[in-house]
Amino acid sequence: MNDKIIAAEFIKELDIEFASTLKCVERFNMDLFSWKPHEKSMEMGYLTCLVAEIPLWIAHIVTDGVIDFLTFKHMEPKSIDELVQNFKDNVTAAKKALSAVEEGTLEERFILKRGDEILMETSKKENVATSINHMVHHRGQLTVYMRLNDIAVPSIYGPSADEKTF
Repeated sequence: MNDKIIAAEFIKELDIEFASTLKCVERFNMDLFSWKPHEKSMEMGYLTCLVAEIPLWIAHIVTDGVIDFLTFKHMEPKSIDELVQNFKDNVTAAKKALSAVEEGTLEERFILKRGDEILMETSKKENVATSINHMVHHRGQLTVYMRLNDIAVPSIYGPSADEKTF
């Protein structure tokens, strides 16, 4: 299949997931940054930042072909507005990178590493798809954290207990 067509499909998928993910990020309460439901769970703030950051991974996957955990700069938002803007900017960066894809780009290798240690090596196409799924997975996890903290859970693929309609 043509890489431009595949990239366009990834952009459509990001567009579909954008609104409900944005609602989750917007509803995060910075006072709950360090809250977690279990000692083995990640903190709610880290989880929310992760959901907002994953689209940036897509930009790096497509344009750089590598992410190094030792040098990758994670966001450190000071406010909800900053977190929300970061998510929007990351989605824009992902869509821009995908829009610029040329034939053959998505079959190129992507490497996830920590310094000299290679953690994973796949095609860019595989990793973009996995990253979108990863964002959706963690958004679902975030909605559970939201429910446990009495934060209204938005409708995502259908009504929620807090939003009966779309």
